[in-house]
Amino acid sequence: MREPIRMPALSDTMQSGRLHQWLKQPGDAVHKGDVLAEVESDKAVMELEAFRDGYLAGPLAAVESDIPVGEVIGYLTDQPERETAAGESGAQPGEPATPPAAEPSNREPANPEPSRSAPAAAPPASVSPANEAPSVAATPADVPPAQQHVESASGGRRASPYARGLARELGLDLAQIPPGPDGVIRAAQVMAAAHAGPTPDLQAGPPFRYKLLTPMHRAVADNMVATLATPTFRISSQVDLMPLRDHAHQAGLSLSLLLARACALAVAVHRHFNAVYTPLGLALRERVDVGVAVDVPGGLVTPVLRDAAVRPLDELAEDWRALKDRAKAGRLQPADYQGATFYLSNLGVFPEVSRFEAIVPLGAAAILAVGAPQQGRVDLTLSCDHRVVFGADAARFLATLAARLAAPAGL
Repeated sequence: MREPIRMPALSDTMQSGRLHQWLKQPGDAVHKGDVLAEVESDKAVMELEAFRDGYLAGPLAAVESDIPVGEVIGYLTDQPERETAAGESGAQPGEPATPPAAEPSNREPANPEPSRSAPAAAPPASVSPANEAPSVAATPADVPPAQQHVESASGGRRASPYARGLARELGLDLAQIPPGPDGVIRAAQVMAAAHAGPTPDLQAGPPFRYKLLTPMHRAVADNMVATLATPTFRISSQVDLMPLRDHAHQAGLSLSLLLARACALAVAVHRHFNAVYTPLGLALRERVDVGVAVDVPGGLVTPVLRDAAVRPLDELAEDWRALKDRAKAGRLQPADYQGATFYLSNLGVFPEVSRFEAIVPLGAAAILAVGAPQQGRVDLTLSCDHRVVFGADAARFLATLAARLAAPAGL
């Protein structure tokens, strides 16, 4: 029996995953729960486990390639099979896709240097190390049609291998891309679709090249675009943060942890800040889960402190240390960063940032932005979804929060 291994959906926003490495090779015996590979989602690097006993079989998807969720990346069999190279010719439909490469052409330079004025052919987007996104030529072109193997794309359309790989790297759906004059989707059509909508006039400036987004960076960008429909207002307050800083130092606790705790206690008093707007009405949550923005290489993540208003502070402190360690190592699980009801973004470690505004994430009614202390006082800026809370609500929330910060022993 030969069962496909598919790219899993490791988060709600994940559309594709980057295959970091295979930890097993074709022919290796595996048991249920064995780690087969490491996959990078839009938030972290996670382990892909075998779903049953058997043997790993190829063809295997290529490492350091971006693969759509649900696509086959390998197989589990009852008996060991002869090793098959990833992407070899003759692979059957449904077998794992690898980043397609245009066949050699004497029209392409050996080491092309993409620029804004050179519509020369370019190699397919290469895949770079984990925290570095690949680059694509500004005006890529496919190899001559006679040298291409055109494959059927989504929606019955045909696409060249280069176009399919480029669309995958750019997160585009081939079914939504109009084909060229010959009825085939090629790189030119993919790049035109990527540039749809208002874009800067790159041709007016210096030479350039494209650096494709990492899965994390793309997820952040998509999430931010999704928040454009949120009618947001902002309100600010300046408070004395010295009592909280002194208490954190004396207790050996993280300042961000204490800020999150103070926010959770304020939310517990002002329950609308724990709600979220839906077309059916406000969803009122029964627990305060605070997401805290953490800076990591290549982007940011928001580990969530669950039930932050009720659980003992020392228990939350242990959770926070573990969450930060996993975030820095890129090992957060979806349960670690999904589902926050209130958010905190603290840039107080940067003394030049006296004040800033944050964007309300989907699924929350508000986010608090904390700047760096200036002579002991700090600017707090609360961004709110006006469909859920109003100006006076926000003012009362900040008053409650300031009182909590002034008496940190009660946290």
